[in-house]
Amino acid sequence: MKRRDFLSSASALAALSALAACTQVEPKPDVAPNPPLQPQVAPRPKPRLGLALGGGAARGFAHIGVIKVLEAQGIVPDVIAGTSAGAVVGTLYAGGFDAIELHQLANRMEESSFTDWVIFDRGFLKGEVIERFVNKELGNRPLEGLKRRMGVVATDLASGEMAVFTAGNAGVAVRASASIPAVFAPVVIRGREFVDGGLVSPVPVRAARQMGADIVVAVDISAKPSGKKNQGTVDMLLDTMAIMGHTIGETELLGADVIIRPDIRGLPATNFQQRQEAILQGERAALAALPRIREKLAVR
Repeated sequence: MKRRDFLSSASALAALSALAACTQVEPKPDVAPNPPLQPQVAPRPKPRLGLALGGGAARGFAHIGVIKVLEAQGIVPDVIAGTSAGAVVGTLYAGGFDAIELHQLANRMEESSFTDWVIFDRGFLKGEVIERFVNKELGNRPLEGLKRRMGVVATDLASGEMAVFTAGNAGVAVRASASIPAVFAPVVIRGREFVDGGLVSPVPVRAARQMGADIVVAVDISAKPSGKKNQGTVDMLLDTMAIMGHTIGETELLGADVIIRPDIRGLPATNFQQRQEAILQGERAALAALPRIREKLAVR
């Protein structure tokens, strides 16, 4: 082979070798395969807890005992609905009073805090004392200005329908909710007359649902008629309301998730002197209901 041909062939071979080197694929390092993507599960929203506090005059002190137990267990409602006595306790609780402060306030309460006599002006109690008491303790804050959402239940006297006040003058709403017909004069709000919420909603489960509660704990402090003979006018009217409200209350309580029933048998609805016994019975009933409440909160 001539020298020129040899050099030409060598150059061509070198060029092919260089080209092969340029096109050679570098080996990839060993990489573990990507794990399959897991579906993203949104965190389950915390259920909104509603507390429905029923009516029962002086037996309403039992609500304080219930609140004491729930608060001690870290169970705090998002919304509160109250009728009559439940409206008084619930509004103060929504306003920022904790359980101990409510108990202390109860110890200072006298019957005179709720009675102001008039001469048969569609009732022999005006109820303005209740209004002033509530507004004073709340610093005159309206319902929408309280720390927790509060619904005060009353009855529209003209239509017979349930009214739930969540805004406006707190004392006036509570006064309307507790205005037992013929005992208290009706309360005029925005041109309409309102009386006791227990006529249409003795334990306001529906109101708590309407306010957005997913789980409702209802506190029923109603009682059967006392059966006493020769009753005074107030006791007779309260027994009459107990009879009327029994069926309504039982139907509405079907919508509650948990029902707390303090044993208030023998506690007169008009006796403020047995407030400590009422509070104690509220505590006992709430303690018994705790497993059921925890179960409901866990399920949701």
